[in-house]
Amino acid sequence: MSKLVGKYVPDDQIIEWARAFVRFPSPQTAKFEAEPEVQAYIEKCVGGLLTQLGLPWRRDEMGNLLCELGPDNPDKSALFMTYAMCHQAGSMPTPYAAELVDIDGKRAVRGRGVSEQKGSMAAALAACYAAHKSGRLKGRVVFNVSTAGETGRHDAAISIFKALPRPPKTGFVVLGTDGKVALGNKGRIDVEMFVRGRVSHSSTPWLGLNAITGALEAMNRLYKLDIGKVEHAGMGKPTLTCTALRSGPDATHTVQNEVYMMWDRRLLPGQSAEDAMAELQNAVGKIPPFEIEYRRGPFMHPNEVDPKGAMMGHVYEGYKRAGLAKPESFYSHGAMDAGYMSRQGAEATMWGPGRMALWHTPNEYIHIDEMIEGADAYFGYLESYLM
Repeated sequence: MSKLVGKYVPDDQIIEWARAFVRFPSPQTAKFEAEPEVQAYIEKCVGGLLTQLGLPWRRDEMGNLLCELGPDNPDKSALFMTYAMCHQAGSMPTPYAAELVDIDGKRAVRGRGVSEQKGSMAAALAACYAAHKSGRLKGRVVFNVSTAGETGRHDAAISIFKALPRPPKTGFVVLGTDGKVALGNKGRIDVEMFVRGRVSHSSTPWLGLNAITGALEAMNRLYKLDIGKVEHAGMGKPTLTCTALRSGPDATHTVQNEVYMMWDRRLLPGQSAEDAMAELQNAVGKIPPFEIEYRRGPFMHPNEVDPKGAMMGHVYEGYKRAGLAKPESFYSHGAMDAGYMSRQGAEATMWGPGRMALWHTPNEYIHIDEMIEGADAYFGYLESYLM
């Protein structure tokens, strides 16, 4: 039973919200944020629920949902950024049934996205709605549903901040983190590399210039690159990983005239995408007679929060008010929108109920008690900070 939110939102209502979110598919496709099911999920499922609750909401030019509650306070505000887009159903049986099941002797909701996005979304909505119903808010709370979730870029977050009157002072990436609070995360830049040669029939390879040979030399040079000179106490070293490799033309018995590679370069706080890309280019240098082209791909900022700062102080106080133990903290190797929020002046973190180990798995679920406690923790933060 909820200690704080339950005064305004019954536990059973939060459970049914989570189940309704799961029943409405919103998978990642090649259309990303423009995927019709993602857009419909925001409009019909979440927007429809907010209308039933009598809450104001609007959508920005990208389709992100914004529900702004409480008085406008230039000094105090909080953004809860939830995510619409989920992993595809994959091999998960009945991914959208939103079954109530018993796991490890505890009640749970089972379904695609419930551990990663949709359980924490229900918890955040419950906390924001309860804060609104309390009539005690002294600052602005924004409950937001981003069209993103699996895109690896800040496009949706940029659109959201553009639509707000001013950047919030604090921000939360609402995803399942085992209830732990992220003290920081790596950033990322994707660098596309094209190595070009000259096509010929493979029976006369001397007439061509095999781009695979040039690409192999480029890969060897990059894997010798030492990017671990700087190390973070919580996040360790940056990394460089080849995540895609293909050649063309796609034809038999043909010397390849182009190789495409995608390089994932993780960034520590204080490292820039421009410097990382230049370092990569300098390491490869020239490989005559091949031509090499680079293109900057999606990018996300790194982030770090002060564990003794004001925001974390209110988070810890919120748990105390909810009668919960102080949450553990962690550092993430993933890239997320907290980095963009911090660049806009918001103290930001990733935090929510739901187990990270269950993301994208065939048996994704969230224990109901974890979700209710998450709602109380979110509300406790709002009570400490904005009431």
